[in-house]
Amino acid sequence: QLRLVESGGGLVQPGGSLRLSCAASESTLEHYAIGWFRQAPGKEREGISCISVDGKNIAYMNSVKGRFTLFKANANSAVYLQMNRLTPEDTAVYYCAADRNPFPDLCTMDPKNRRYADWGQGTQVTVSS
Repeated sequence: QLRLVESGGGLVQPGGSLRLSCAASESTLEHYAIGWFRQAPGKEREGISCISVDGKNIAYMNSVKGRFTLFKANANSAVYLQMNRLTPEDTAVYYCAADRNPFPDLCTMDPKNRRYADWGQGTQVTVSS
């Protein structure tokens, strides 16, 4: 089982930036599509971005397009989510998950996709003045 660890969350003012990272504790992410998700209190978990195994397909939910950027580190050691122009509506626990997708150029932001079997513990992002 892949053990994922998220980091980089914290408290930031509106308009600020954070960079979240997702890494596997004992492996690389070379063979996995990676999804980022978030869950705010009282709300369902939602998909915000994903990157395919080959790194060529990256998708974003509409509300973060132009503000968030997802990219892989060299050697597939980690996947990063750069978040800019944060708003209070971005406040949530952020999770990454790994999908051993049989199609290297595809990814999904559906948190209910059963291939997302490995999840991190989450990192809290709070946007507040």
